[in-house]
Amino acid sequence: MRKDVMVGDLPADETSIAFVERYWTDKWKEMGGPTRATKSITRKNEYKVIAPYLSSVPAGGHILDGGCGMGDWPVELAKQGYKVTGLDLSRETVAKLNELFPDLEFVTGDIRGTGFADDTFDAYLSWGVFEHFEEGLQPCIREAWRILKPGGLLFISVPADNLRHALRGTFARLPRRHTTDVSQFYQWRLTRAELARELTFGGFDVETVKPIHKRQGVLRSLHHEFGLPYEWLVTKGLSVVLAPFVPGGLIAHMYLAVARKPASDT
Repeated sequence: MRKDVMVGDLPADETSIAFVERYWTDKWKEMGGPTRATKSITRKNEYKVIAPYLSSVPAGGHILDGGCGMGDWPVELAKQGYKVTGLDLSRETVAKLNELFPDLEFVTGDIRGTGFADDTFDAYLSWGVFEHFEEGLQPCIREAWRILKPGGLLFISVPADNLRHALRGTFARLPRRHTTDVSQFYQWRLTRAELARELTFGGFDVETVKPIHKRQGVLRSLHHEFGLPYEWLVTKGLSVVLAPFVPGGLIAHMYLAVARKPASDT
């Protein structure tokens, strides 16, 4: 597992949980905040991977979106007939979602201690969230195991510690930082094997781990390794052209895992 940190003019006394809430509240604001015009999920990489598994969840089955952000997944899955609960640390974002979608359930909470009863959910999805706690993924995984029903499905994605990152980390020079800068933990990156091992250690049976968001990985490589600005049409065009030909293990931005809580403890 590789640790990513943020360095800059950050509050030195801010708790990690306060940092995560503030950071993502600000991110959602930058993106315009929640609106009733949610984005379709069916073309997303995540949906294409989980759709065959999701179809096994019974009609009306209860799904948790842990770290629901602007609410696209809960809103769209509810349209497919599932009962969906959106959970997020950002109190401001959750309040706005409840205002926009009064018929759906959005709650404020920490995925490491959700407060839901044991064996509540048929499925649990969480995109790019489990990695944002410095103590590691296990508190999130243990809580997921607790609140899923026996046989329930867990879908999570985490940043990939791919070959590009490994090489970059090996040959990178240590940065020179001003002494007043503050370092704040941001996230963990995991290899494919590490993600599977974390889930297995937490009691899950791992169904698959797949690389996703290759185009985003190529885009980031063009920016960081070759200095091409993200916003250039050339950069975006190259990412579209190159992504299908580059192995996922080399360039994928995220790994997505599908895991299942055993049907019984025996």
